[in-house]
Amino acid sequence: MASKMALVLGGGGFIGAHLVSRLKREGFWVRAVDLKYPEYRDTDADDFVQGDLREQSVVKEVIDRRFDEVYQLAADMGGAGYIFTGENDADIMHNSATINLNVVHACHMRGIKRVFYSSSACMYPAYNQEDPDNPKCAEDSAYPAAPDSEYGWEKLFSERLFLAYNRNHGMEARVARYHNIFGPQGTWTGGKEKAPAALCRKVAMAPQGGEIEVWGDGLQTRSFLYIDECLEGTTRLLRSEFQGPVNIGSDEMISIHDLAELVIAISGKDVSIRHVPGPTGVRGRNSDNRLIKEKLGWAPSQKLRTGIESTYGWIEAQVRGNQPQTLAA
Repeated sequence: MASKMALVLGGGGFIGAHLVSRLKREGFWVRAVDLKYPEYRDTDADDFVQGDLREQSVVKEVIDRRFDEVYQLAADMGGAGYIFTGENDADIMHNSATINLNVVHACHMRGIKRVFYSSSACMYPAYNQEDPDNPKCAEDSAYPAAPDSEYGWEKLFSERLFLAYNRNHGMEARVARYHNIFGPQGTWTGGKEKAPAALCRKVAMAPQGGEIEVWGDGLQTRSFLYIDECLEGTTRLLRSEFQGPVNIGSDEMISIHDLAELVIAISGKDVSIRHVPGPTGVRGRNSDNRLIKEKLGWAPSQKLRTGIESTYGWIEAQVRGNQPQTLAA
């Protein structure tokens, strides 16, 4: 058995599956837990438990020892088409809050100290993100609280939950606010995909001379962080003496229209863009990386284009694999 043990909750998801593989390369024995196995790859976990973390009995079963590191990534989440319609608000809040309440209590009862919690930039106040060119997302701008979605409100509550356990019970939880993590082997269709994957899919499926639809006027801005840098920031934070909350994201801001243009350029296709009504979230959001540089001596640096190139290549291959094959004459 490896000298150190890690638990990845949400280990069947995009970030979780990649994290399991990284921890295995570092020599950990890894248990992963999720409702489902990774969709696009085999798990590298030593033990994969398929279970519902909303159930206390399941959480008690999988947190059965004092793990050296616990990563709590499990949540009810998705892209703008899932979060911002309002149709999923009750499920989002109930499911994610229940998971976090179960997990933090079980970790406390087992005497587990180092627990990573993945919050989201969606918890930042909407009133600071109305200008697409100058969003304010410094960590200390979180209050007065006014997230733009119930997803953001639940993330804010759960941040406070983990940090309260630090204060009251001596836990050493670490809290990060993720900014739009993307990369190969992530959700790319079905309604829960995020903007980079959705745009890559649309362009990959578009014929030469065709067009793709982009929600809103395209002037809304975001930053997007490649999966490898997300994992680097995540493990660095958990093993540091800084509890957070801290942004883990790229500070290379781009408009959604320009992101679509970038994907089209990478594809080499002649494709036009048509803007249509749709959920867009706040007008502007970008990772403020001053605090992470100060506390961890590190910040993401990979250019967006590099990550989009590898992501587009992977999604294009998925699209080709899902298309019916025509027989040669």
